[in-house]
Amino acid sequence: MNTMHTKLLSIAIAAMLASPAWSQSASVQPAGNHQQHTDATTPTQGTAPPDAAMAGMKMPGMMDETQPKQPQHESGGAMQGMTGSMGAMGDQAAPATPGAMPSTHAPASGSLSPRDPNAYSDGYTLTSGPYALAGLQPPRMADQENFGSLLVDRLERAYTRNGNSTAYDVQAWFGRDYNRAVLKAEGDIAQGRLQDARTEVLWGHAVAAFWDTQMGLRLDSGIGPERSWLAFGVQGLAPYWFDVEATGYLGDQGRSAIRLATSYDILLTQKLILQPRVETNLYGKSDPARMVGSGLSDATAGLRLRYEITRQFAPYVGVEWAGKFGQTADFAHAAGEKAKQTRLLAGLRFWF
Repeated sequence: MNTMHTKLLSIAIAAMLASPAWSQSASVQPAGNHQQHTDATTPTQGTAPPDAAMAGMKMPGMMDETQPKQPQHESGGAMQGMTGSMGAMGDQAAPATPGAMPSTHAPASGSLSPRDPNAYSDGYTLTSGPYALAGLQPPRMADQENFGSLLVDRLERAYTRNGNSTAYDVQAWFGRDYNRAVLKAEGDIAQGRLQDARTEVLWGHAVAAFWDTQMGLRLDSGIGPERSWLAFGVQGLAPYWFDVEATGYLGDQGRSAIRLATSYDILLTQKLILQPRVETNLYGKSDPARMVGSGLSDATAGLRLRYEITRQFAPYVGVEWAGKFGQTADFAHAAGEKAKQTRLLAGLRFWF
């Protein structure tokens, strides 16, 4: 029992000694206490509080006004323990107007415009400053640069029972994104001479992301008299990635023609590509001097399998069926030629 009384007496003495220290710590709060942050915005004596309209209204949980308040610093609203830029901002802030919250943002320095791209670069631009390169022109965009390209789509040797021939299909352009000059050339060479050739000089204008309109001149040469045409058409990438060319022509003496060509690339691998291709030509009236009849004149359909050593250089092999129809077939029979034939192809495709 004596031992029990002794322990109870020790606990009572310890509690009595601890109670003054507890009360002292409760009355003096640390610098970051919630009570201090609550009273930091309390106006000093003789100054009307900004939110005077809210005076006398207390919400549940708000601190009692009878509790002691911490003295306010002369920095004009800077909280205790905060120094440096925040304190300086508090010193420079304009006096708050009645009913408005105090501002904590410093005014913008100088007369910098937020719309000026060089306003905050300290004088560094593409053409000025210690890091600018002498004689270097700044990059230009928005259809301001001229570019060019040359595509030899078909440079091939065709093998048939009636003889061999060489064919070419070239397209080149130079200009900008929206307007460019376009050159197209296609022809066949057999027995050491140019049999048939089509050359077009066009102006191309982009009307959509994947489509260009084209207008210019066409010249037919080879066996027979030359013919010239006005050309107008479209060229682009149709849905499902079909390359399409559709061009109409108007010539002298009431001649007219339409040429349609389309191709599609089937990627067997990233380098091995199978390309089906179809081309047709239609004429409004006969031209016996060039062995061309009215209506559907000729058509070709072929398959070419190319291997792209690089994207710019690709040899290929293939097979093509070619036919002539209507009066054009009659002209071919009269000249001792076959109207329909199958060709084995070996060629090269490159561009730069």
